[in-house]
Amino acid sequence: MAQAEGNLRFFCLWPDFPFRLIPMAHEIKRVATPLAATLTLQSLASMAAVTVPVFAPIAAAEVDISSTYVGVYVALVYLGSMISGLWSGNLIIRYGAIRISQIALGCCGAALALTALGSMPALVASALILGFGYGPMTPASSHILSNNAPPPLMSFVFSLKQTGVPLGGAMAGAIVPSLVLQWGWRHAAVIVGSFCLLVAFLVQASRKKLDADRRPDRKFTFKAFFRPLQMVWSHGPFLKLAVTSMIFSGMQLCLITYLVIYLNKHVGTSLIAAGLTLSAAQSVGIAARIGWGVIADRYIQPRFMLGLLGVGMSLGAVLTAAFSPAWPYVAVLAVSVFYGATAIGWNGVYLAEVARLAPAGEAGLITGGTLFFTYLGVVVGPPFFGALAEGLGSFSMAYAATAAFTLTCGIMLVFSFPNKDQSAVASGR
Repeated sequence: MAQAEGNLRFFCLWPDFPFRLIPMAHEIKRVATPLAATLTLQSLASMAAVTVPVFAPIAAAEVDISSTYVGVYVALVYLGSMISGLWSGNLIIRYGAIRISQIALGCCGAALALTALGSMPALVASALILGFGYGPMTPASSHILSNNAPPPLMSFVFSLKQTGVPLGGAMAGAIVPSLVLQWGWRHAAVIVGSFCLLVAFLVQASRKKLDADRRPDRKFTFKAFFRPLQMVWSHGPFLKLAVTSMIFSGMQLCLITYLVIYLNKHVGTSLIAAGLTLSAAQSVGIAARIGWGVIADRYIQPRFMLGLLGVGMSLGAVLTAAFSPAWPYVAVLAVSVFYGATAIGWNGVYLAEVARLAPAGEAGLITGGTLFFTYLGVVVGPPFFGALAEGLGSFSMAYAATAAFTLTCGIMLVFSFPNKDQSAVASGR
């Protein structure tokens, strides 16, 4: 055991990372299947969530509503996620993380098919159902990975899995505009939804192994619904991480939700170029999440890392606010990529820290509780941003104003220190 732990530490020394694979062969094999399954599920759920914001400029004109209302749609998605994230912890323990993920991805596919109806009631129902599907994905992944990831690589593995979020966004930004131009936005929604249903069926092959720890006797009660929130509220480290995630997630979704609209309608970028810009920002977020995870595992205390990312995303928002038709596209792309690396890259470090502090076997429960705050930021953030844009008459002013929130949080995190009670939380005391 001591030798194995030594190999883990030896393997993680950067920049010799690629040359330490042989001592870690067993650990890599053990986590490969869980990581592949959770990454795939997360990617498709993320693509489903970003699909509507990507084709919003076209769909809004046809449905005859303001494109700024896409923020309300996204808020409803994450309102559903807040609710389903809370109840998912106990359901994951009872039925298994893969089974709950399959049902969740099925909800995403059905929701996108409902979006194609185009009526206001259908759009509202679609957003909520999509949220019910999106909410359990991260708690389910945390449950699986906390049982399989080597502890010294926790941030790296969680960050790698969380690349599924920007990967799904990148897929939406790169694929959905072409689908819209070829077949229309309604058919684009149905096609993406069909992929969700297909993957939900295919992942069944991994269920026997990954759901082996399910406990069919686990009871689901009304009191159990609120237990994740109680656990977060009663432990300072969890609560601080949860509040941080609320602020950062609001900024992240403002980037994802409004960037295409902002570039297309106010900066004069074509829809295809705007979609590819979002795709580039999301793609860089993939690499950034992995990099931040490695750094947080080996060199920088996770809270300090999160603080630096908060300052970085604030700078990205301010530079985005300065965009104008006079800017060369290369400069717009460079800023968007930097913005994406910070505003999209923080999640893996955050989720790994939550799982590391969680009592044994309850990473899914705790993650569901902290994600309630994360999704609260998403619910409040985009409509707040849209209201600012409407009230100030400028997307640029809205980007600059929201930067103040993440900057304040980032500075506070940079100058904070680790809590001494973290080990007590991890042991459940």
